[in-house]
Amino acid sequence: MAKIRFLSAKDISSIFSMKDAIDAVREGFTALSSGRAEVPLRTRMDIKKHRGTALFMPVYIDNSEYLGLKVVNIYPSNVSRGLNAISALISLFDAETGEPAAVMDGEYLTALRTGAASGLATELLSRKDSETLGIIGAGAQGRTQLKGVCQVRSIKRVFVFDVNSARAKEFAQQMKNETGIEIVQSNDKRDLKKCDIICTATTATSPVFFDNDISEGVHINAVGSYKPDMCEIPERTILRAKIVTDHKETCLKEAGDIIQPIKKGLFSPDKIYGDIGEIASGKIRGRESEGEITVFKSVGNAVQDLSATAHVLKKAEKLNVGVEIDL
Repeated sequence: MAKIRFLSAKDISSIFSMKDAIDAVREGFTALSSGRAEVPLRTRMDIKKHRGTALFMPVYIDNSEYLGLKVVNIYPSNVSRGLNAISALISLFDAETGEPAAVMDGEYLTALRTGAASGLATELLSRKDSETLGIIGAGAQGRTQLKGVCQVRSIKRVFVFDVNSARAKEFAQQMKNETGIEIVQSNDKRDLKKCDIICTATTATSPVFFDNDISEGVHINAVGSYKPDMCEIPERTILRAKIVTDHKETCLKEAGDIIQPIKKGLFSPDKIYGDIGEIASGKIRGRESEGEITVFKSVGNAVQDLSATAHVLKKAEKLNVGVEIDL
């Protein structure tokens, strides 16, 4: 009889750090860029009646002990109900037998691995002397964006922006207490000029800043837009920046930040510099000058989930964390 381990967000956070997550996504992206990952294009269902989106993401990496399936539900209107906009579950199955091995909270892990991906991109693409960070979007993703960046750069000051000023103020206070870093809630996009790194983690359908709001040499992690009709980054910024994707093929089908300027004839797929896994593996270079603007565009990829959850499950089994039951 198969045994399955259930892991909550609390279980995961107790054994799996941001550093662990960055190491895991580095492995996953490297496998993806080297052709060792089987990642079908995710299936999306629009729940129009409730203005929600359901995403289904299967994944397998060669030589992995597990294959995975993640289900994510995105309901932006949940914020007005006092609920999280994103909820998710991740299931792991034994790659040799196909038997279920684990089910774990995907909401926390999605935010963690997304923050880890930005941490990895920041390590590879931002200036090493970066000290000031701008966070646009004060939700769960914004929190792990902050943690991911702080894991790889010595951040001294953070500006946080959100359409909901009260939420931004709460974010600033909570994360200041948690990190000890100076965090300022701002409504003035001119503060973006002071930022060496910017993370956008919103559900916006139009750019969340103007191109002339940013400084030369800035690095941007754009992680919010995941559908063709969504967009966070100005076209002008896309046109003059070095664009690095989590997975080029997927971004060309899902990332509005890239698709929209392509449809207008302003941008072309060959202008995408490469995938983050290619930089992580040393196949291509990362930042090449102090003044270049770099953009990491991520729509999320299931290799991040499988790499992270496989490490989580191994630790959980070793430390006997979570609840194990017979099916």
